[in-house]
Amino acid sequence: MYENVKNQFDKAAEVMNLDSSVKKILSITNNEIVVHFPVKMDNGDVEVFTGYRVQHNNALGPYKGGLRYHETVDLDAARALATWMTWKTSLAGLPYGGGKGGIQLDPKKYSQAELERITRRFTFALGDNIGPEHDIPAPDVNTNAQMMAWIADTYMSTKSPAERSKNQHVVTGKPVGSGGLEGRDRATGFGVVVTIEAWAKLRGVSLEGKKYIVQGFGNVGYWSAHFMNKNGAILVGVQDATGTIYNAEGIDPEALLEYQSKNATIKGFAADYDGDKFFGIDCDIIIPAALGNQLTEENAGSVKARLIAEGANGPTDTEGEAILLANGVEIIPDILCNSGGVIGSYYEWLQNRNGEIWTMDDVITKLRRKLEEAFGKVVDNADKYKTDWRTAAYIVALTRIEMAYKQRGIFP
Repeated sequence: MYENVKNQFDKAAEVMNLDSSVKKILSITNNEIVVHFPVKMDNGDVEVFTGYRVQHNNALGPYKGGLRYHETVDLDAARALATWMTWKTSLAGLPYGGGKGGIQLDPKKYSQAELERITRRFTFALGDNIGPEHDIPAPDVNTNAQMMAWIADTYMSTKSPAERSKNQHVVTGKPVGSGGLEGRDRATGFGVVVTIEAWAKLRGVSLEGKKYIVQGFGNVGYWSAHFMNKNGAILVGVQDATGTIYNAEGIDPEALLEYQSKNATIKGFAADYDGDKFFGIDCDIIIPAALGNQLTEENAGSVKARLIAEGANGPTDTEGEAILLANGVEIIPDILCNSGGVIGSYYEWLQNRNGEIWTMDDVITKLRRKLEEAFGKVVDNADKYKTDWRTAAYIVALTRIEMAYKQRGIFP
């Protein structure tokens, strides 16, 4: 993934003629934190875990980005994801920089009590490397609102009693009862669909009756399908780590969610399908909402869809993208398409900071406005620079950061 990030950055920097000094700064990360910490398991044994937090850039504000619990978490993955977060927050017009991290583990192997101890010990190990005005984590792959509540509680517990309530916004994506934001759970998936709606409006087409497939049926995949169905689109294929299913007549995302929650799999809900041929399913729109590097030169040529809406971070590698663009497939890039999550996080952070409570309607309205504004800027810059939407999205993001450096100068 990190190679993809560097390739995308270099391409945009060349097209926009990015200041060479700013390019040097943005080519590297500010801080890379690796922590090893012991945790007592339910059986009394002690396991040592490795956690990561990479802070890419904070020219526009505090580092912001998720924590994931996955076996693929390492320094390179964290670097890539932290860098993408810098571009994503800048593109969205937020006062944030980019950070990312997590723990290298498979959470399915641990009990809820063990995951709580792991999460709290990781938070303690990070110490003041995170903070509400310094670096603000959020949920990501295999992490959720409950884990964010544990992080907030652990971090707040390290402060003096008079200071604790001031630190609630050290993380976002918390449960609503613990300072979380109404609608934060659906913000990323909602954002994916808002950008698809904007694409449809730009191209003069209706989403009614359009067939689409979703890779990954977690939070982003489910909510994307939920809002796509409200537009009259038809879900025909779903793939996740447990299997691949297909139904040309349509798959009900609500019924699939219920089935998945009962059976811990999507397998068996509809007809099995060859997982290797998933992206070749005859459809109009593909929403990759799982892990990175899924659309590659091996499978990009089989894509029949007209649009890829990147719900995941980095689902399309450089070679795969070249094939897709050559075949006339449009791509709504990840730093635009899935930015609803970090925009929602910003509103949660503001809500905590200001001691306010916002309604779901407030949040959805604010999200839509931000996303449509960012989409418009990307389209305008693609026309201006005669380039693809990903490069245009990078240019919007990099221009804002470049301006900050030029205006402020380099200390001392």
